[in-house]
Amino acid sequence: MTTRTVAALAAFSLLSTLCTSGWASSHREAPFITKYPQVDAADFYLFNSYEPGREDYVTLIANYLPVQAAYGGPNYFPLDSNGVYEILIDNDGDVVEDITFQFRFTDTLGDAGSSITVDVDGVAVSSVLRNIGVQSAGSEAGLNHLESYTLTMVTGDRRSGDAAPVTDAESGSSSFRKPFDYAGTKSFGGPGQYSEYARSFIHSIDIPGCNMPGRVFVGQRHEAFKISLGEVFDLVNFVPIEGDSSPGAGDGGGFPGGVSQSEERNILARNNITSLALEVHRDCLAGEEDVIGAWTAASLPQASILNPSPSFDRPEVGGGPLTQLSRLSAPLVNELVIGYDRKDAFNASHPDGDTQFLTFVTNPVLPVILNSLFLDAVNTTLGTTLTDLAPGNFPRNDLVTAFLTGFAGVNQFANPTPGEMLRLNTAIAATPRAQQHPLGLAAGDLAGFPNGRRPGDDVVDIALRVVMGALCHDLPLGENGAPVNLGLCAPEDAPVGNVAFTDGAPLAAADLNNSFPYLLTPYPGSPIGAPLPQAED
Repeated sequence: MTTRTVAALAAFSLLSTLCTSGWASSHREAPFITKYPQVDAADFYLFNSYEPGREDYVTLIANYLPVQAAYGGPNYFPLDSNGVYEILIDNDGDVVEDITFQFRFTDTLGDAGSSITVDVDGVAVSSVLRNIGVQSAGSEAGLNHLESYTLTMVTGDRRSGDAAPVTDAESGSSSFRKPFDYAGTKSFGGPGQYSEYARSFIHSIDIPGCNMPGRVFVGQRHEAFKISLGEVFDLVNFVPIEGDSSPGAGDGGGFPGGVSQSEERNILARNNITSLALEVHRDCLAGEEDVIGAWTAASLPQASILNPSPSFDRPEVGGGPLTQLSRLSAPLVNELVIGYDRKDAFNASHPDGDTQFLTFVTNPVLPVILNSLFLDAVNTTLGTTLTDLAPGNFPRNDLVTAFLTGFAGVNQFANPTPGEMLRLNTAIAATPRAQQHPLGLAAGDLAGFPNGRRPGDDVVDIALRVVMGALCHDLPLGENGAPVNLGLCAPEDAPVGNVAFTDGAPLAAADLNNSFPYLLTPYPGSPIGAPLPQAED
């Protein structure tokens, strides 16, 4: 029996409660990180590539600098040149990095290293704007502020391991350019031109110790995550249950007063993020097993001294050891699982120390909050006398398995050490975009969340259902969709565990591109009312 077959069969009996890690992407998830938006991790995607012809590759996308208003000029959204942005991979199950990809950024004034000047009555005067001309693939003469980056692969400890540069497979250069953000259609020669411009920054790369070239792209992308964000954090200011007989039916045949699926509910529709996207052959990531664990982190020098006479090159002086400010693997762990007084500590922590957060998993707060908000309303609407909506199987050891070890036969290492990582079985074949199900493993799509995470996985709806006890009820995971009870808890432990919870903001793989880096062209800063980006392939 092949590894893929074993993994597939095991998935039917071990459903992914990793879904409980959150509802959404991790935007501004801790008090202290709000002071450092340039190193704030938003989402982390880890999946077997489904671009046709790239099925033996793994794609890793780390998103930073969330909730970018597309019109955010004149400076737009450069990353922090003092920061180190990392994608870390554990390939032996000890929740310690074995491979780290480090991105470091550099800011430059113009191609010549000095500000672009404008002739004003015979006097050369520095330009007042970041861009003063039309940009296109291979021509950025009017761009006043350029960003470049280096990519380093570290084997072993991320601070003391063996480091070697990743280089451009064509030029051999160890320096890569980052495209200018999508200021608007006029700055790039008209509607539709930014896509070609951005694609010119996708590089084929040589990775140390890897015989197969990979790809890298760093640049602004359209926010792929869909959620009714404001309402969620306003004490869930909607009824989070499907209001129609089926998603999108529009017939009101579901829960009375429940939410209907609508693209208008996605409050992030006109926002962008910055993506650090890598594609690496799976043989260059996995160790002796097919499973890898991964997370993303960002760090800054421990000390920063403001320059009282700042220049473009030296607005501040940094020093001391690198200090981690941001950490992310599964979505929204920090927002909706970790206690408020421990959120900054989680951001600074490492997966091998995650048992310190165990109580937040065994005794999760989110179901209790939802119970307090909706118990009376549910009983009134349905005429029931439920005493508690929240699952009662304490301690939530199913969630401990999900957060800290993964599942045997699916995404668990042979000898796992507890630690919160996004885990991917690289031997489970990618599902083509047209066949992907937004509910991932819960709907029998073995290549979906929480076996890694794809951009089209609707982790909001998955998480809502699982955190409220879906795993206590029969699920259609057997042969030909036959119901299966996983034995993790009993139906009576979760009185509403079979309810179709949703935030009403639909998400599907068809919303994304079918090729690297998968996320769509950013939303333009101009003109007002520009149409939303659409999948291009």
